[in-house]
Formats: sequence, structure tokens, C-alpha cells
Amino acid sequence: MRVIGLDIHRSFAEVMFLEDGELIHGGRVELSHGSFSAFVRTLRSDDEAVLEATGNTIAVVRLLEPHVGRVVIANPFQVRAIAHAKIKTDKIDAAVLAQLHASGFLPEVWRADEDTLALRRQVARRNQIVRQRTRLKNQVQSVLHAYLIPRFPGADLFGKKGRGWLSTQPLPADERLAIERRLRELDRLGDDLAVIEKDLARYALQDADCRRLLTVAGINMAVAVGIKSAIGDISRFSTPQKLVSYFGLNPSVRQSGLGPAHHGRITKQGRAHARAMLVEAAWAASKAPGPLRAFFLRIRARRGHQIAAVATARKMAVLCWHLMSKQEDYAWTRPALHARKMRELELKAGFPSQKGGNKKGKAYDYNFRHVREQERRFTEQAEMAYECFVKGWQPKGPELRPMSKRTGATKERAS
Repeated sequence: MRVIGLDIHRSFAEVMFLEDGELIHGGRVELSHGSFSAFVRTLRSDDEAVLEATGNTIAVVRLLEPHVGRVVIANPFQVRAIAHAKIKTDKIDAAVLAQLHASGFLPEVWRADEDTLALRRQVARRNQIVRQRTRLKNQVQSVLHAYLIPRFPGADLFGKKGRGWLSTQPLPADERLAIERRLRELDRLGDDLAVIEKDLARYALQDADCRRLLTVAGINMAVAVGIKSAIGDISRFSTPQKLVSYFGLNPSVRQSGLGPAHHGRITKQGRAHARAMLVEAAWAASKAPGPLRAFFLRIRARRGHQIAAVATARKMAVLCWHLMSKQEDYAWTRPALHARKMRELELKAGFPSQKGGNKKGKAYDYNFRHVREQERRFTEQAEMAYECFVKGWQPKGPELRPMSKRTGATKERAS
């Protein structure tokens, strides 16, 4: 059996063969469909190919799989940490991949199935469009700021009333034309966003995990689908701590010898987009009554807003693991609010509206004030129960050690 190390670049791949402990340089192969297909046809059926995860890895893997026994995708960050070298070339990188795999020390990554890859691409496209729309809106706001124009008194500057207000502002002709161009681009991106969100809404309605995630306060369609696309198969995470680490929400730890462990900022390793979505959901959950808001307020009183939001995002990652692993809905969900969220999801997916009809579903109950207040009181009771449960807890840390251990004072002086 041979191990083939491939150092993948934009237009070529460096190849190293490892057979019977001897490294053989295989040269460079052009990463075009014809050239690389001709190369893979020369490989053996019992070969094992190794390459790092890059932007074009999946296309290379698809060409390799029919001709070799196994294809392994390595984690580039962990490979760099294990095999850091002063002298670095493409040949050395390819050889390191082959040697690490042959010795059993290669950090392998999970390969998503085709449906998960397609969902990730859709989520990435939506995220890109949202960023572009935000950039255009900020450019319009900067023009108004430059000419000392006050803020729009309404709610939406880019709605019908806001655009009418924009057309009456005293701006130079070139700036007015620039704003009109940005508004046209904003409308075009809005149409593309509506098409993508329609596909994502249809997926969320059909997927059981997404429906369960929507029962949690603060999680909407974008967050639920983003988390699902990042996780894929929840069974690959045996514990919630591994899922937290996958999102990069676990704190970094440094400890050596007999000294104490020092905990720092979160590692931020893993799926950055899913981590950002969880933090966004944590901010929304901090404003809705329930145990998550009680947890946010408890951390905020000690560490501040930002750390409390990240800690709540970590708590929500653990909650997502339990919901998806145990196939259960959130215990403190608000039924009418959840039905309202699901109905909005159906309308976004293209389902027909029911205006003017006699049939009114559960989502209609959310329009009644007494229903909203009843559900709010239910979640407030859960929030109070959590506060009572953790009331006697004392945070651990160096700042809470006994005075005698911190300063060397005797027990009498410390007391």
C-alpha cells in the first residue's frame, strides 16, 4: 500500500509517494479537470491519498475516490501545530501529510455529505448577500452624515417612507445619483435574498432538527439552518463539550507543572459563521423571559455584557446538542409564539396565505394579549426557578480564595 501526500494549491498539486518507508517525489500536477483526471488514472486501487482541507478539496476528492482505496482530509490547523518546521516547501508539506497518516497521527476532519454541502453553500450565499446589503446601507448613512443631515425619524430608512424622505434632502446632484445607484443595488440583492431564504425556509420546514431548534427563544430560521448546516450529523459529537469546541466557544487553557490552570478567551476555532449566529441568538434570548435570560443576567452582573453573551451562546450550543441528540423540543417553549414563527416560515417558503378565511390556526392566538401574557408568565416562572436554583452558588477562582492563602496571613488576621 502506498500513501500519497498532496499539497493542494490554486492551480497545481505537489505529490509525494510514501512506500515501504521511502519518500518518492511525484512532481507537480496541474489542477485542471483533464490533467488531474489523467494523473489519478495512474494510481492503484489500494492507495490512500491525503490532502488538507482547502477551498477546492471537495473537487479533488471527487476525482480521487473512484481510483484509490481511501481519501483522507486533514485539518490544516492541527497539522500545522503538530508538524511546525523552520524550512517549509511544497514537497515537505506533502511528505509530512503522508508520514503523519502512515504513523496514525494525522488529525482527520469529518467529510460532509452532498446535502449538507449544498446547505452550507446556500447559507454562505445568504450571509454574503446580507453583508453586501449592510455595506450599501452604511454607505448611504455615511453620505447623510457627511452633509449634516439628521437621522430619519421613522423606523426604516430604506422602506417606502424612508426613500421618500431621502428624495427631499438637500444633497448635491452627484451624491443623489450615487444614493439612487445604491438603492437599486439594494433592491436587486433583496430579490436574490428572498429566493435563497425561500429555499432555506422549505428546508427548515422539512428538517426535524431545524423545527426543534426553532422552539428555543432567540433562534430564528437563519440561525437554525446555519447551526444545522455546520453540525450535519449530530451523532459525530459524543458529548456537548465536543460540539462547543467545534464552534470555538470553549475557553483556552494554559497549565504546566504544578501551577494552576489559566483560562483565557474562547479559542474561536471551528465554524466561525455558526459561532456568530449563536452569539446573535444569545443577544435575542437575553431579551426574552426564560432560563436563558436568567443565565445571561447572572453572568452579566459579574463579567459584563460581552462575556455574558458569549457564555449564553455556549449554553445554547449545549442546549442544541441535547435537543438534536435526544430528539426533543425545548421544555420552556412558548406554543403560540412558536406557532407564529412556523407560520412566518411557511409564508416565506411560498405557502398560500389564509387572509379572509374562517379557519384560523394556532399562530393566530399570538395576536391576543391575554395569550401572550399567559405564556410570558409561564417562562418568567421558569426564569425565577433558575434564579432560585443558582442563588447559593459561589463562583470559583483565584479572586475568591481564602485570605490566608492569598496573602500568607494567619487565620486570626484573615478573619
